[in-house]
Amino acid sequence: MIIREPLFEEIKELKNLWSEAFGDTAAFINLFFDSAFSLKRSRAVFVDGKPVSALYWFDCTCRGERIAYIYAVATLGAHRGEGLCTALMNDTHKHLSSIGYSGAVLVPGEKSLFDFYAKIGYIPATSISELVVSASTEVDIREIDTGEYAEKRRLFLPEGAVIQEGENLKLLSSQAKFYTGDAFLLAARKEGEKLYALEFLGDKSKAPCIVASLGCKEGKFRTAGRERPFAMFIPLRDNITPPTYFAFAFD
Repeated sequence: MIIREPLFEEIKELKNLWSEAFGDTAAFINLFFDSAFSLKRSRAVFVDGKPVSALYWFDCTCRGERIAYIYAVATLGAHRGEGLCTALMNDTHKHLSSIGYSGAVLVPGEKSLFDFYAKIGYIPATSISELVVSASTEVDIREIDTGEYAEKRRLFLPEGAVIQEGENLKLLSSQAKFYTGDAFLLAARKEGEKLYALEFLGDKSKAPCIVASLGCKEGKFRTAGRERPFAMFIPLRDNITPPTYFAFAFD
């Protein structure tokens, strides 16, 4: 078993591993590799020269410290139960620490994984709420670009939030459009007559009006709250405080 940064010529095998582990479409997998992937922000376990477990991360910051958002942790079915994921995570933490990261955040894909990640040092850090609303009266709203969203987002985020920009917003912009109005900011996509807000910041009372303004009948908004646990955090050096907010994830 060898744990290392993948090579360019191994990307096809990484995509195959991802497909087997998650069942995502080729379109989504290609989207990630085209917009957010970097060899330097990935690590994999190799057995007999083939990648059998892998993960990726996004660059983020929190309180001025570098934070890694670890994403798409996966192991081939034939190699599960061999401790490869734990070995990969521990190796990645050491690597991240060595190159200047102060902590790592991730979003478990299912409830059972909260216990798994807790065993390797992660603690629950943030939670979310999901609002489901019907359309009401319209409100002034306008679409904005990625740069303006990033700028305004910093104003709306609470103290201690994880700041996600760069490749984070590049991938998010392929899945949603960005909007703002009086006292709110959101990243959302329309699917027929339904609106899905991957992140909603600001005045929650505006949610029904936003649905109407974007020509939908119903909306589902992910926002800060206490409804369910969401992100977990591990410090990679002493005296690092867990983030208070992390809500948009590519789950």
